[in-house]
Amino acid sequence: MKNLFDINGKVVVLTGGCGILGKNIAHYLVEQGAKVVVLDRIEDQGKELEAELNKKGEALFLVTDVLKKEVLEQNRDDIVARFGTIDVLLNAAGGNMAGATIAPDKTFLDLDLDAFKKVVELNLFGTVIPTQVFVPVMAKNEKGAIVNFCSESALRPLTRVVGYGAAKAAIGNYTKYMATELASKFSPSLRVNAIVPGFLLTNQNRALLTNEDGSLTDRAKTIIAHTPAGRFAEPEELFGTIHYLISDASSFVTGVLSVVDGGFDAFSI
Repeated sequence: MKNLFDINGKVVVLTGGCGILGKNIAHYLVEQGAKVVVLDRIEDQGKELEAELNKKGEALFLVTDVLKKEVLEQNRDDIVARFGTIDVLLNAAGGNMAGATIAPDKTFLDLDLDAFKKVVELNLFGTVIPTQVFVPVMAKNEKGAIVNFCSESALRPLTRVVGYGAAKAAIGNYTKYMATELASKFSPSLRVNAIVPGFLLTNQNRALLTNEDGSLTDRAKTIIAHTPAGRFAEPEELFGTIHYLISDASSFVTGVLSVVDGGFDAFSI
């Protein structure tokens, strides 16, 4: 019987691949036999990651800017020249910035609108533009899988992270919209889903969740108190869901937000 979870040989494009999550996901996918293309702005880290991945399988790093279509188009051409096709797009590029976050001693009236715009651009347009660029290759194959990276803040508005939450809520809506758009106009085997991670310690949220001595902030303690699993997630706990969504095991799954949050969204008092 066919192994529905087999992703050996699939060409996977991963934006934001030099972040904590991106690096871990890239290593996992290469170990599963996928050919992984890491796209990121940080060239030195990208080249280092590429070398590490090529010890395990086949990988390529390309410098990109997810907000510049012409750069992504060159990336696409380079990927097709190297691997011949693109099977999967993981839109993991994103992030937050201080100005779009409301400090405890501030209010919404203090919000930096320029920072808000930048966060929305990075998270939303940084998903829309790569999709627009890479979909034609998948459409030609009449098959492909796209996984967007959403957030718990899209499901339940979290205090302070107003810009990031708004952008990720848009990703949730966009994911469902694109599932219908691509299936009806290109191919019913072209699928779009999103993963909704719970709370992990990453570079972007470490200052919010840990003190200088490494202890948990009050915010972090509240998060864990509202997480039935009683802890933060580990990056590897996302691998199974991503693997499922890009494999034939999920061939009838599209327009879904797959929550991996230790029960945070289910918690009530």
